[in-house]
Amino acid sequence: MKMAGLESMVVEEVRPVEKSIDREKTCPLLLRVFCATGRHNSTGDYARGNVPQNELQIYTWMDATLRELTGLVKEVNPETRRKGTYFDFAIVYPDMRSPTYRMREIGVTCSGQRGGDDNKTLSAVKFQIGNYLDISITPPNRMPPPMRRPQPYMNNRPY
Repeated sequence: MKMAGLESMVVEEVRPVEKSIDREKTCPLLLRVFCATGRHNSTGDYARGNVPQNELQIYTWMDATLRELTGLVKEVNPETRRKGTYFDFAIVYPDMRSPTYRMREIGVTCSGQRGGDDNKTLSAVKFQIGNYLDISITPPNRMPPPMRRPQPYMNNRPY
């Protein structure tokens, strides 16, 4: 009786390395940013070719980090410079199956503190040129926005 040999291998997970962008040679993109205090703008605000009124236009590159974008917002919005101010980032993009927009949260930064989302880049969060960036800004004297919870399914409710 012959036994088959058992072999084990350790495989290192390799994350794809982001290509570095030469900002001297690469044309920047126009990033349309919409900020609101204490909440995200409604996806309905983006319907039928409309956008919220509070627009900030930033020329940047796909390798821009959330920390870098936080700094740019703070430059033009002095009241957001206070330590402890939270910036909750979301991408607003068109829904391909209906004539509406969808929103996907991509990370949170905080003035004066380092966080796990600081170094996320636009390309890493699958931002596509033409999408919008929506930022909920929460001042330090307020609680950060609660985490969104999905609505329970209708058939799970008691009758």
